[in-house]
Amino acid sequence: MFYYISGTLAHLDLNTAVVDAGGVGYKMTISQMTYSALPHQNTESTPVKLYTHLSVREDGIELYGFGSAEELESFQLLITVSGVGPKAAIAILSQLTPSRLVAAICADDKKAIAAANGIGPKTAARIILELKDKLQKIGFTSDDSGILANEPTFVASSSSKRSDALEALMALGYSKNEATAVLKTIDVDALELDDIIRLALKKIMK
Repeated sequence: MFYYISGTLAHLDLNTAVVDAGGVGYKMTISQMTYSALPHQNTESTPVKLYTHLSVREDGIELYGFGSAEELESFQLLITVSGVGPKAAIAILSQLTPSRLVAAICADDKKAIAAANGIGPKTAARIILELKDKLQKIGFTSDDSGILANEPTFVASSSSKRSDALEALMALGYSKNEATAVLKTIDVDALELDDIIRLALKKIMK
């Protein structure tokens, strides 16, 4: 119904933003990532733009707001997973940026996803199982800026795969020097991104 709402902030707290657009206050549930990205001072004079998802359920209607289209896309992917509703998706996006979520899925890192409030290991495993192939088919990858980029026709070069793998390893907590060193030992031309990340993790953990 709404793709985004642009206006000024009438109210902001850790879980909620109200955007005044044309004299109408739109109340939205937000992630902690979006909360951090919004202005916390002089809100009435600072224009904001939140991408939105309207959830219509038996227990009510709720509007969700996101600081970027990438976060909205991540949310909409997460709620396609069986057993993952909007509140669980918001919890995950409060813990992980879109690129870190992709990195965790590519690396089968259940621990990173399960670190979100209310998300257990079984749910994390189901997210990885149901989204990994879907992400590959629609061409999602984490770029150097740490934002989820949708590039359906993108064919990864060795340099871009190396860069994406480096970003993923750093998102998982490894230093740039450590990640760069291990990637030098891997033939990235011969492997897909998720295989590069898996092999790199095996080498690092030896």
